[in-house]
Amino acid sequence: MSKSHLRAIFLASLLAVGTSTATQAAAPGVYLYNWFGLLAPETPKQFEQKTGSRLHMDPFDSAEIMQSKVMAGRTGYDVVVATSNTLPGLIKAGVLQPLDRKQLSNYSHIDPDMLNLLAANDPGNLYAVPYLWGTTGIGYDVDKVKAALGENAPVNSWDLIFKEENISKLKSCGVAMLDSPSEIISIALHYLGLPSNSQNPEDYQKAQALLLKIRPYIVYFDSSRIDADLADGNICAVVGWANGALAAQALNEKNNTGRTIAYSLPREGGLVWSENFVLLKDAPHAKQGMAFINYMLEPQVIAKSSNHTLYPNANKDATEFVEQKLRDNPWIYPDKKTIAELVPLEPLPSKLERIRTRVWTKVKSGT
Repeated sequence: MSKSHLRAIFLASLLAVGTSTATQAAAPGVYLYNWFGLLAPETPKQFEQKTGSRLHMDPFDSAEIMQSKVMAGRTGYDVVVATSNTLPGLIKAGVLQPLDRKQLSNYSHIDPDMLNLLAANDPGNLYAVPYLWGTTGIGYDVDKVKAALGENAPVNSWDLIFKEENISKLKSCGVAMLDSPSEIISIALHYLGLPSNSQNPEDYQKAQALLLKIRPYIVYFDSSRIDADLADGNICAVVGWANGALAAQALNEKNNTGRTIAYSLPREGGLVWSENFVLLKDAPHAKQGMAFINYMLEPQVIAKSSNHTLYPNANKDATEFVEQKLRDNPWIYPDKKTIAELVPLEPLPSKLERIRTRVWTKVKSGT
């Protein structure tokens, strides 16, 4: 899932890291392929000070770009940050190596609940270490939604989006969705009481019918602008990420707009995904790569990335080092009951992936 909406926040991250892959042959150290900005800016220098190894990082802003590059092999990277639903494909392709837990003295800090969720995509937790994670739910402008639907607006349910009687009344203030078929179609299937990663082609026709029914009331599908538009009042509801809603609310508070942005994980279950450290099978500096992963599992280290990105981390002992306003926010750190109801983002076999892509094309075009 794209993180490009956070580019302006994260420019400092690129300035903090070492040389790119173009100089790998000449420069020793650890080579990291990571989402654009998904690392605290001070981490590279502090890692070098502690270990003597320099961190070199190249950014990407889509899982597809990462997958195509890693699948081709001979990247020169040691460690890659991979979204949970990309893991089965990478594992099956044989481009990852199992992680030697003897080299991960900080492994015990990982939250067992996060490991259980990750196991849906990495059985036995053999290849991946959870880093940051997040949820997909509903971000909304409190006053505008209430104005359209009344005080009892079903903001705690996917009914707000998927019932035509509700979303039609929000058309005047604007509804937008992530441009992410893996997320939106999974949510639609779950709402219909079907498996979110259904293996039945007929189920995707049902999801398509549901989405086409509400399509006239959706302003656009875009993963890069929904948070800014929600903050600016250009739209009043989004199917998006928790940290985006939090950033939108923070911007409103800073600018004293008087608008209140909220985020809901619907009672039927929101979507959960994680970003994870993996070690490439052909990693040139595997030992140093493992040292970096272990370093990132230190509670105070990983907490800095949470504070920087507004994403929760998967480290049960890091919470005390996360800024209080973040760790006390149920949008970002939901309670265990809510976490247990979340639906993990999972991949599909290529045949069904093609079906999902065709469905998404029809939904976006409205035909």
